[in-house]
Amino acid sequence: MKLNKKSHNLDKIKKKSKLVKNDNEINAVRESCKIAAFVLDQLITKVSAGVNTYDLDQEGRRLIEECKASSACYNYFARNHRFPAYTCISINDEVVHGIGRLDRVINSGDIVTVDVVVHYNGYIGDNAKTVAVGEISEEVQFLLETTEEALYRGIDKARAGNRVGDISNAIQIFTESRNFSVVKDFVGHGVGRSMHEDPQIPNFGKRNTGIKLVPGMTLAIEPMINMGNAEIEIANDGWTAITKDHKPSAHFEHTILITKENAEILTTAEK
Repeated sequence: MKLNKKSHNLDKIKKKSKLVKNDNEINAVRESCKIAAFVLDQLITKVSAGVNTYDLDQEGRRLIEECKASSACYNYFARNHRFPAYTCISINDEVVHGIGRLDRVINSGDIVTVDVVVHYNGYIGDNAKTVAVGEISEEVQFLLETTEEALYRGIDKARAGNRVGDISNAIQIFTESRNFSVVKDFVGHGVGRSMHEDPQIPNFGKRNTGIKLVPGMTLAIEPMINMGNAEIEIANDGWTAITKDHKPSAHFEHTILITKENAEILTTAEK
């Protein structure tokens, strides 16, 4: 079929208009992100040995509802499954999308990732963090530090005029320089009215490739880093991603706004 250039250009303009938020939309995303950051900040304080992940998830539900928001995770539909929890809670070799369970008890020495995504006044706020419970090995601590630093390396490249690949490359190069592996099955993404919007933001790639970043884009950047190899598998629940070699994995995430200068981190909890 012959390409209609006029129609193609119109499609590009429409797509760009969805990627770039206006001031009202940015303010709405900002408000949702404040709630997501608050809930994550509060929920992290409840992560301790002896707590089961179902009770932790229910505390997340309570906090979200207290803020007059709703969970964007609950009932999310993908791969013919509906997500049954209000937050994602993943432990040790669980990369992402762990489901809270009464029989899943947190122990000292575990690392726990809490991922909170809220829907408020029609817009999404999305963030995640991995924390240690009690004493962990130096190697696992190094994994956590590397993953968090990789997030900020990516955010540093989230500047107007750069491209998505610049974010991806910065995360990959830093991670692999420390002999860890970047998960390639899951990626960062745009956020707005939906949890997963364009553009996709892989944690691996080449510089100066992908969509050009312009002011007004709201993006979730989220490195997921494995201590062993990058391969993952999905558990029998249809959701929980687990490292294939069962070595630990860490995950840090912020939603950011591309401005005319540096990226603005929107998921920062107010003290």
